[in-house]
Amino acid sequence: MPLTDAPFVRIEPVNEDAEASAQQRLNRLTKPPGSLGRLEDIATQLAGILGTASPSIGGKAIITMAADHGIADEGVSAYPKVVTPQMVLNFLRGGAAINVLARLVGAQMIVVDMGVAADLPAHPKLVSRKIGYGTKNMAVGPAMTRAEAHAAIQAGLEIVGEAIGRGATVIGTGDMGIGNTTASSALVAAMTQQDPQVVTGRGTGVDEATYRKKVAVIQRALAINRPDPADPLEVLAKVGGFEIAGLVGVILGGAQARKPVVIDGFISGASALIASAVEPRVNAYLIAAHRSQEPGHRIVLERLGLRPLLELDMRLGEGTGAALAMPILEAACHILNDMATFDEAGVSERP
Repeated sequence: MPLTDAPFVRIEPVNEDAEASAQQRLNRLTKPPGSLGRLEDIATQLAGILGTASPSIGGKAIITMAADHGIADEGVSAYPKVVTPQMVLNFLRGGAAINVLARLVGAQMIVVDMGVAADLPAHPKLVSRKIGYGTKNMAVGPAMTRAEAHAAIQAGLEIVGEAIGRGATVIGTGDMGIGNTTASSALVAAMTQQDPQVVTGRGTGVDEATYRKKVAVIQRALAINRPDPADPLEVLAKVGGFEIAGLVGVILGGAQARKPVVIDGFISGASALIASAVEPRVNAYLIAAHRSQEPGHRIVLERLGLRPLLELDMRLGEGTGAALAMPILEAACHILNDMATFDEAGVSERP
């Protein structure tokens, strides 16, 4: 059930009539039934989401949200916190992996400062929705207040609404923030009641000693904060992050607008887990781009009932997996709309 103090969203069920019509056409195309596998599944899902038996992908937007984490002060990352603002500037200059891939697939990249622990210079490509200068250290208390979590979700709702207003028909999620795999691991452990060691990976590539420290820090944060999995906004506030909360809003807002939301990796998956707990209907609008090397991502995808499109051993974030998945969505639409049926092609069907 939606939380009483969560941002109001109204997510409608997908259009089952459009799904059925799309499936009927797929069954009449010049191929053995089901022979295009997941492409056919994606085509029918997109038909249901977009409410038409002839879905198409127009504008593509990847919303990459950045924020710092107080938990980074515990030494859980291979990189210092200063890398977060440095990477945001790299995004704005167009030099990061996500910039390369977004250009390749023709997606607009929207860079959002949700809580970077630095004053970033004004830039025409930077959306500033800073909730604070990074979260607090969740190993000694809540990462943020409930009001801050609420404000971050609301910012995400507004940003995705603006992107859709500019013509985006598919939304990809992305993230940047030193320490955010630690926060995501804590969040996923709290929501799924899994042991932190099961859901925690090496993030930026930490060594064995730092990995053990990372697991111990998450265990301490959960013991101190005692987040209640029945209250997803509490979990988000106590052990989440500003960019994670912002992406919750992006996911909810995309589904509310009846747009497919392509989930990137582990951090985006943690956001989707919270969004699903707030409004379970969101799941039907989600497409998992890939499965991250982070072990907790597998658990997230299983909990959400999502099958990843790609297995590329990626763990970068930024929205890179979401970008790579978008042409697959386009391909599914073209198969459904442009391929000939047996009748149209004059091809004999199987007796």
